Amino acid sequence: MTHIASELLVTLAAVVDAGTFDAAAQRLRVTPSAISQRIKALEQQLGRVVLERTKPVQPTASGEVLLRLARQIERLQADACAALGLEIGETPSVALAVNADSLATWFLPALAPLAAEGVRFELFREDQDHTVTLLAEGSVMAAVTSSADPVPGCVVSRLGGMEYVAMAAPAFRERWFPQGFTADALAAAPLVDFDRRDKLQSRVLRRLTRRPLDPPRHFVPSSTDFAEAAALGFGWVMLPPLQVKAHLAAGRLVRLQPAQSITVPLYWQQWRLESPLLARVAAAVAAAAASSLA
Repeated sequence: MTHIASELLVTLAAVVDAGTFDAAAQRLRVTPSAISQRIKALEQQLGRVVLERTKPVQPTASGEVLLRLARQIERLQADACAALGLEIGETPSVALAVNADSLATWFLPALAPLAAEGVRFELFREDQDHTVTLLAEGSVMAAVTSSADPVPGCVVSRLGGMEYVAMAAPAFRERWFPQGFTADALAAAPLVDFDRRDKLQSRVLRRLTRRPLDPPRHFVPSSTDFAEAAALGFGWVMLPPLQVKAHLAAGRLVRLQPAQSITVPLYWQQWRLESPLLARVAAAVAAAAASSLA
């Protein structure tokens, strides 16, 4: 069996995190030449390139495998030191990927008790259809995702469903949907997408019209501002009622009739790793999801 020195794995992770060899050298308090030699030694040992020398550097497919290994070893070392009561310096952070709507509603309260105990988190906001990419790359230890298919080396469990309902400002509804949420009105009414990968509004268009439509679109890549744009009359949107209770209660947003809703299933994927801390994070997330999601 090939033995990969932990020093080389630590160096690889440092380079990916820092983005350049020079920045990684500063982080590890060695010379840039030492960083370059370690990466070269790793590539020679494996007989394959592990880093693309771009700015910032990017791991290759082989590098992603090693990056996951480096993160897992770091997590296990921290757990072992904690179990032994040893000082480990700065506690490694728990890197998680989560979709914006979960982040804006139920996810942060789930982590709050652990954060109060001193657990550090690094959260990556990504669309629920793409969070598994960060998991596969080794950038995160776990992810909230819409994919039930486990990433290699990971386990998956169902969290629940995030419900989205078609909504708009009252004045917008009166102007664009006087006869209701009809196919003809949808062809002209502006809508708001979170970003260019947001497909929820397009799914509703296809469901109702069965024909390609290209109405005017706004792009607002922030959950809070996304809802605010709808309340200000930019366009109609699919929003989780969980997020906009105050807007609905104040009458700034109304549900469009006939009602259109979509429930997006959410799953928790994490490394197949016997880590007490990661298990506590998973339990906290599952408990919060059980009380918040459909």
